[in-house]
Amino acid sequence: MIVPKTPEQIEQMAKAGDILARCLRMLRSKVRPGVTTAELDAAAEKFIRSQGATPAFKGYRGFPGSICAS
Repeated sequence: MIVPKTPEQIEQMAKAGDILARCLRMLRSKVRPGVTTAELDAAAEKFIRSQGATPAFKGYRGFPGSICAS
């Protein structure tokens, strides 16, 4: 079922997408041999929260991380 979005909801989704894109660019700059997924997760959570957002994965059905990386 398709649920139409209001203009305000679309704007919120666009803002969230922008935060995600910038977070992924930041993470890409940190990836190198020896960096752990835990370090990347911590960097992502710090960035996401600095933008006034909340990591969507964190706590979902008990998921411990802010990102899903393996």
